[in-house]
Amino acid sequence: MLGPSGSGKSTLLAALAGVLGGEEEGEERGALLVDGAPPTQGRGRIGLVLQDPDAQQVLAKVGDDVAFGLENLGVPPAEIWPRVRGALDAVGLEAPLGRGSAELSGGQKQRLALAGVLAMRPGLLLLDEPTANLDPGGVAEVRAAVERVVRDSGATLIVVEHRVAVWRDLVTRAIVLGADGRLLADGDTERVLDERARELADAGVWLPGRQPLAPRGERPGGAELLAADGLAVGRPGGPVVARRLELAVSSGEALVIAGPNGVGKSTAALTLGGLLPPKAGAVRASHELARGAASAPIRWSSRELLTRIGSVFQNPEHQLLAATVRAELAVGPRALGLPGVEVAARVDELLARLGLDKLADANPFTLSGGQKRRLSVATALATRPRVLLLDEPTFGQDANTWDELVQLLRELLDEGDAVVAVSHDDELAAALGAREWRLAPAQEALT
Repeated sequence: MLGPSGSGKSTLLAALAGVLGGEEEGEERGALLVDGAPPTQGRGRIGLVLQDPDAQQVLAKVGDDVAFGLENLGVPPAEIWPRVRGALDAVGLEAPLGRGSAELSGGQKQRLALAGVLAMRPGLLLLDEPTANLDPGGVAEVRAAVERVVRDSGATLIVVEHRVAVWRDLVTRAIVLGADGRLLADGDTERVLDERARELADAGVWLPGRQPLAPRGERPGGAELLAADGLAVGRPGGPVVARRLELAVSSGEALVIAGPNGVGKSTAALTLGGLLPPKAGAVRASHELARGAASAPIRWSSRELLTRIGSVFQNPEHQLLAATVRAELAVGPRALGLPGVEVAARVDELLARLGLDKLADANPFTLSGGQKRRLSVATALATRPRVLLLDEPTFGQDANTWDELVQLLRELLDEGDAVVAVSHDDELAAALGAREWRLAPAQEALT
């Protein structure tokens, strides 16, 4: 299932899974049947992997989380753990059954959510961008696991995806929703992609072979803004996940933190951003960036961080605070004490640039995943920090919103700000002319 960000793809999947809610939670027209009955009557036969893997975690340990659905289906105890282990193997999640679910990286949580659904062996498998936060190897593993399940079980697969190439040779039918939620195209995958190519491209569908923004070309940075010296990172109370990290980030420079899922990329970004204390070594801001504040960002107040280092978390919902999109964008500028006219100007510009102007009065939690991601990036941009740290900034974006988001980041670089992104998006790295900073699985060093 294809379509621009915000066209209703995730909502339709939720309706098919019977978890959308009744008329008291929104408008409902027409009929939706699965196996001839309302979806709420067939939940044991329907498996849904949500766009946000955090929203699908139920229990505290990896094994228990995967077993939860099986236990609710009444699967005999002797069958549960073999099916749990088989599902984890199928998605390539190499984690002990007793490991804490909350300790997993975003990509690992995505695999965990898929394993929990695959273990139930549903007749209808619904996947909402199941590879969005996975490294290339993880994408291949998950794609292969889904193909095996569909082949061996005969299940029906419906997958929501912006990038067609991953699933093109597995799916047989393409359903395309337009920006207004109406059906734009429906038919044989190859025929739809061929005959409706121009229309789909205009709607923001990532067609195979699409050329995004021209590469920016890697450029030497200016003055050093931020550096890591002998840095070791890890979550509070948890183990060190990466050590002996050396880095310098300069003005006008783009940097992509790369590496397999689970090697500490998000943790490293949060540590660079002054939101997690180093386990060892130091993160040091230059005099130009600190501007009178302490040299270590971890010692900065939230107000001092606002104009110096802006962080965008992997999960957009973790940084939503206000009741409307407009108010969300105004939080940072108001905290800086800017005049109302300046706050309004910044908010209006970002709403327009990122295609959120029609949603200005909506509750941020009601937005689609891609819209929430753009909003989270915009909240950081609203305070105009010198260094912008982004965790998977392009997930959930159609081709058109991707272009606009990346163009905004390129403008920041041209103005002398620095952009550091945790990302598996090779096209993003090329469009920003980014230098790569790769974390190795051995957790020993970065180059």
